[in-house]
Amino acid sequence: MPDFSPSSSRPPQVGRRTLLGAAAAATAAPVVLGSASRAAAAPAPRKKPRALPGGGDLGPNVLVFDPSTPGIQARLDEVFRQQESAQFGTGRYALLFKPGTYSGLNAQLGFYTSIAGLGLSPDDTTINGDVTVDAGWFNGNATQNFWRSAENLALVPANGTNRWAVAQAAPFRRMHIRGGLNLAPSGYGWASGGYIADSRIDGQIGPYSQQQWYTRDSAIGSWLNGVWNMVFSGVEGAPAQSFPNPPYTTLATTPISREKPFLYLQGSEYRVFLPEKRTNARGVTWGNGTPRGTSLPLTQFYVARPGVSAATLNQALEQGLHLLLTPGIYHLSEPLRINRANTVVLGLGYATLIPDGGVTAVKVADVDGVRLAGFLVDAGPVNSPTLLEIGPRGASRDHSANPTTVQDVFIRIGGAGPGKATTSMVVNSRHTIIDHTWVWRADHGDGVGWETNRADYGVVVNGDDVLATGLFVEHFNKYDVQWFGQRGRTIFFQNEKAYDAPNQAAIQNGSTKGYAAYRVGDAVTSHEGWGLGSYCYYNVDPTIVQHHGFAAPVRPDVRFHNLLVVSLGGQGQYECVINDTGSPTSGTSTVPSTVVSYP
Repeated sequence: MPDFSPSSSRPPQVGRRTLLGAAAAATAAPVVLGSASRAAAAPAPRKKPRALPGGGDLGPNVLVFDPSTPGIQARLDEVFRQQESAQFGTGRYALLFKPGTYSGLNAQLGFYTSIAGLGLSPDDTTINGDVTVDAGWFNGNATQNFWRSAENLALVPANGTNRWAVAQAAPFRRMHIRGGLNLAPSGYGWASGGYIADSRIDGQIGPYSQQQWYTRDSAIGSWLNGVWNMVFSGVEGAPAQSFPNPPYTTLATTPISREKPFLYLQGSEYRVFLPEKRTNARGVTWGNGTPRGTSLPLTQFYVARPGVSAATLNQALEQGLHLLLTPGIYHLSEPLRINRANTVVLGLGYATLIPDGGVTAVKVADVDGVRLAGFLVDAGPVNSPTLLEIGPRGASRDHSANPTTVQDVFIRIGGAGPGKATTSMVVNSRHTIIDHTWVWRADHGDGVGWETNRADYGVVVNGDDVLATGLFVEHFNKYDVQWFGQRGRTIFFQNEKAYDAPNQAAIQNGSTKGYAAYRVGDAVTSHEGWGLGSYCYYNVDPTIVQHHGFAAPVRPDVRFHNLLVVSLGGQGQYECVINDTGSPTSGTSTVPSTVVSYP
């Protein structure tokens, strides 16, 4: 039985986000070791490292249940007690349920906890009960319910409606709710989420107090309301386009999507399923029999445990293995180098990578079909120039038939301690799909301050034909997103400017007041975005003025649909929405200023 001893987590901290809520309702050559030359003798033969094995045990923090397992509820409760308020703790857990039917369970999820079924379809694993996220630990405020996930389960909620009151970095994927879904905490307190994909909710989804939400390639019974920014693409049953009142942005299909890889059981064998790419997608992938795609046996993965070195992980990659990162924290003395096409790096239970000494955590070559999914990159105390690089500078190969996907990969600078990175994520490879990320310079926790967790840029896209579906990027010292590639597209964007700017001069961008949250480069001739929002809350100096949330060249093929900016309680103001267009935000009234179409 896994050890449920308390982690080294600290009590929850009431951060500035509390005030935000108050203001608004193939085998490669192996690694070789060098050898010294010998005078008048043949060089000593170079030794190959022993080949690393594939497969293996998933480790103590992966809890696997079947319907006959005794004491399931007690185990779930024990994990929740440990993780409920451990926002910056070290505990990491994956709760996995073998196919079958389970009754009378309520799996409450705390921080860094993932729950998932082990069938090919969500309907293979049914819980007559609930998977619950609420906000009792934070006095009914759900704006800090980060870093938890639910995947690949069917739920029959005990009272007909399941509660999933989450904020950022809390994906809800491949779920079947045989009832309704409530996205608000008990008491309908503040909430700031969220993301649903490849899911079927038979009844109504009630966001209530949720400020923003993105739902992709799903089927829903109905949708109740919207606060600021509700975006749907490829969703059967979605409300009609009506932004800004109600604030619904609705696309009939998602142009390109490929669902996240997932672990499942075939008999007694663990495998990883790799869903195929879809174009103009609509609805779930699993509704009519076996989902379409391929699968890999776990023996083709190096099953990593916390404490393993970056050199060993790179040896596994060079050897031709994929990586399965079991729950825990991994310190990296060198980047993970993904040089082989179709490599999968899949994390369980919010496996966390920390680059030491200012290195980049992950570097991906300009190759086809890499899949990065389900892990957190946490900046170290020595500044990293970048944390995640998709493709090298100047990457130009066509990956349209088999793109790289970055899914539920989250980045954090500060919060768990001092962290610094000049740029968090750089995308150089063409046709990359960024499907749900939260790139966050921390606004609360430990190691937080204008210079303490300095991070100038969040996401920089240099590659052409990149698509982002569900882009959350917040609090960077300068630009949160810069997009220099051609034909880029973003469906849903959520942003807050850095709360902690000390004064107007600190954010002055030449002659412009402040750095845009989302900037399209001057040389770009084609770009499109739908449902993009930026919020400001300059609580250190509420007199700060931000000229606009969005900046882009004025060209007919650089187009935006349904933009908004919000000043939270008048703590700072926007003068415009995009470029010089759009009304200023209105005093202390937390009401969005919107632009329906630009130019």
